[in-house]
Amino acid sequence: MRIEAVSEPGSPGTPNEDYASVALPAAGRGGALVVLDGVTPPPDDTGCEHDVPWYVARLGGALLELSGSRRDMTLTQCLASAIERAASAHGPCCDLSHRRTPQATVVVARWDETAVEHLVLSDSALLVEDVDGAVLPVLDTRLDRLRPAARELPPGERTAYLEGLRNAEGGFFTAAADPAVARRAVTGRLPRERVRALAALSDGATRWAETFRLGDWAALMAVLRAEGPRSLVARVRAAEAADGSRAAHPRGKVHDDATAVLVEF
Repeated sequence: MRIEAVSEPGSPGTPNEDYASVALPAAGRGGALVVLDGVTPPPDDTGCEHDVPWYVARLGGALLELSGSRRDMTLTQCLASAIERAASAHGPCCDLSHRRTPQATVVVARWDETAVEHLVLSDSALLVEDVDGAVLPVLDTRLDRLRPAARELPPGERTAYLEGLRNAEGGFFTAAADPAVARRAVTGRLPRERVRALAALSDGATRWAETFRLGDWAALMAVLRAEGPRSLVARVRAAEAADGSRAAHPRGKVHDDATAVLVEF
């Protein structure tokens, strides 16, 4: 088995709000991976005394433990329980109902001798390569469907528009403080014998395909397998630097935190 991972902050000196981890049980049968992308809030009131890195460390740690050790729980149940744990770690000064309370996108995959399970919530991505070389992207596209309408608004109104649709009916969902959101995730299960490789990516890494259009999902997986996650992120950084004005490729940040985890069976 080959496992490679890289996670880089968008800017040096700025905390990385992504999270990545992989667990391989001592029994040698199966494993689990988790990638989170913390949602960067505007620089004002969030209703919480904790920052995003604090939150993703707690949510990610709990989710890896549960998905790796509690085979009796579905990944949906693991995520719900992990959200509950993270919420309970907040203090009395934290308003968990605040729309900007720390939150994150989620990718989880778990495998054993018979199956590969997966869960995706919001705009991070999981790529699944089968034994014939076909690449299946597992995506939660609800936020993507809302972005064209946001782009039609004046720049100063776009953030408020999307915030009003976060964790709301008709909008999109992230892992914050409500465990019920776990039921909104995209989930699935595939035969283990049909899966050759997995790649979990935050949206800072999927920019290679989704923002800069340097190739499709199969091409992105090919870069990961041939050159490794660090090369993929380096390619994204080069594309970001070449369009520092964001004129050719509009995006919220010039550089974003970028995380990629590759697992080859």
